[in-house]
This record gives sequence, structure tokens and C-alpha cells, in this order.
Amino acid sequence: MMNKGLALGALMAGLAAAPAFATETIKAVVIDGYPARALWVKEFTNFFIPEVDKKLAKTGNYEMDWQESYGGSIVKPKGVLEGVKLGLGDIGIVTTIFHSSKLPSQAISAVTPFVAADARAVAKAVDEIAKEYPTMQNEFAKQNQVYLATGVVLDTYQVFSKEPVNSVSDMEGSKVAGAGMNLRYLEGIEGAAGVRGGLTDFYNMLDTGLVDKAMLWPEAAKTFKIAEVAPYMLKADLGAVNSKTITVNKDYWDSLPDEVKTALQEVAVMYRDHVAGIAMDRAAESREAYVAAGGTISEASEEDRAAWAAAMPDIAAEWAATLNDKGEPGSDMLKAYLGKLEAAGYTGVRDWSAGAGS
Repeated sequence: MMNKGLALGALMAGLAAAPAFATETIKAVVIDGYPARALWVKEFTNFFIPEVDKKLAKTGNYEMDWQESYGGSIVKPKGVLEGVKLGLGDIGIVTTIFHSSKLPSQAISAVTPFVAADARAVAKAVDEIAKEYPTMQNEFAKQNQVYLATGVVLDTYQVFSKEPVNSVSDMEGSKVAGAGMNLRYLEGIEGAAGVRGGLTDFYNMLDTGLVDKAMLWPEAAKTFKIAEVAPYMLKADLGAVNSKTITVNKDYWDSLPDEVKTALQEVAVMYRDHVAGIAMDRAAESREAYVAAGGTISEASEEDRAAWAAAMPDIAAEWAATLNDKGEPGSDMLKAYLGKLEAAGYTGVRDWSAGAGS
């Protein structure tokens, strides 16, 4: 009897010492072609990943085995969409401006320049549109991906130049580096020609004389040392633009437990606001750093900005019509988006909804 009692006691002690469950480890390969020093990549490492880990730690059911691959080791900057589609990465930071044909609705903020130079307002408005209308999510679904959230990493596009630039007229006859839809901002400027490139290319494009100017934002100008090759900036406040979207490979997503899916969705929205907030916080600091590095800043007048906007083709109406023709609610999305920005206190120098139809 004594031996049975000792054996039972030992068994109970062993059970008490053993964990009630085993934590399941889930591997997640994160990819972006941009280097780890890029703002949105750095904050994925420093913010997104720890926040997901914190949420999952509350139950202890799951933990992530994060495997981050940046800077072109798996994909180049333009290759993230295809990389996630093929499963080269489970989670990707897609730079949407490279994919206007596959992700046309993502250009909603790019086709409405001179409205809002606030990354936080633009990120929130675009992300809400993506979740209130199926169009954006459906575009990613065709690429075998699940949309999580929009990211805005730039406070606003400005013009950086090798030669002094004090007004829009100083851009006439220039070769200007840009990416995606912002190249169309040049169409109303006499003799100006857009040259497509990626952010990591702009320094060399300016240095070699391939272009005279580039459209980018101060934080990126600081990170990529643009003052060395383009020491003049025209503060035109062309507007903040959504250019990053966090997506997940659909097959990988389907394999995830609901708890992990929820954590990723919730943190994606937190990341959206976090990155946009940093972009705004760093805007003034980045301009100061640009000046400290030898840069000179001139400010475009409101008349100049209005004249530039008026000279542009009606890119917003064209965008809406293209979606409408595909059976998508392009005009409704455009008006809803501008309505969200207006409610947040931002009205542009041109009414981009005027030619959108219904």
C-alpha cells in the first residue's frame, strides 16, 4: 500500500511539473527587396514582429520563428509581389507603385496629389477604403495573397534637384526621376520628362546625370544621402502616398491558426499607424538633416502649387474610369477617399472628384 502511495505521489508531482500544453512554433519568412535600413523594413523588425510576439505570448499557444530576408537576398524591390505569390516568402512588404497594372486601385492616393501631406491621414483613409470596398483585396487575391494593411512611409513627395529650384517653372525642360504614378505629375510642365527608377537607384541616377531632379521625400533623402548629389529641394508638398502593403501568401495564410491570423491583422493596423507617425515625426528632422548636409530648401507658393495641379491631366478621373470599366466602383472609391481626407481636415488645391462621374 505504501509503495502504491509513493508511486501515485510521484506521478502527481510529475504531472504538476509538466506544462499543460506544448507551444506550437510557426515559421514565417518575411521578405522585402529593400535594405534593412529602410524605414518600413526597420520598423517591421523593431515594431511589427515584437508586437505579434507579445500578442501570442498572452496565451502561449503559438510562437513565431521569424526569418527575415531583406536587401535583395531573395527578391529585388520590384519582386516582392511575385515572391509572395510564389511562396518565396510567407509575408511580404509589397511596394505597390511598381505594379500599376496588377494593383491599379492602390494608386488612389497617387492620383490625388496636392491634397494631404499627412502620412497618418492618408494611410488610415486608404486602408479604410481597402476594407470597405472589395476591389483592393480582390487584386491581391488574384496574386495569391491576403491583404493585411496599407503603409504610408513618406510624409510627402518633394522635388530634389542638382541645380537651384525655386518654383515650378524651374522644372521646365528637366529630366526627373520618379516611380509609378508620380511621373504623370510632370505632364503639365513644359519639356519635363519623367525617368522611372526605384528609390535605391536615385542617388546614382542623379550622380551620373541621367536625371536633373528626383521626386522623393525628406526621410528617404536623408537615408540615401541625396543632398550629396541633389543639394536643392523644392518644398512643393505634392502629398503623402500609400506605397507599401503588408500581404501574406494565401496558401500560408490558410494554414495559420485563427489566433495567429488575428494577431497579424491587428498588428498590421498598428504598424500602419506607427510607421506613418514616424514618417511625420521625422519629416522636420529630415529636412533639417538635409540642410545640415549642405542642402538648400525653397518653398513653392500656393499659386505655384495650384497652377501645377491645374496643369496636370485629370489622372484621378482616368483612374476611376479605368476601374469603372472593369466593373469596380472606382468613382465611389475616389469620392469616399477624398471625403475621408476632407473630414480629417485636408482639402486639395484641385477638386479631383469633379471629373470622376458616378
